[in-house]
Amino acid sequence: MARKPKLGTGVRFRRLVNKLRRRGVKNPKALAAWIGRKKYGKKRFAKLSAKGRKRKARKRRKKRK
Repeated sequence: MARKPKLGTGVRFRRLVNKLRRRGVKNPKALAAWIGRKKYGKKRFAKLSAKGRKRKARKRRKKRK
């Protein structure tokens, strides 16, 4: 069995979004977020989300330089 990517990297979320998109879900990101909150709880999922936003902001700052 293959190992799952580390939690908090966003890889699992993106894979789920793509899987949902292939199934024809209207808003796959919202459904993936709902599934994540259900699985990890409101507090933990918010922490993961914040981590992802910080990572994205760092990438954006690097591009500007």
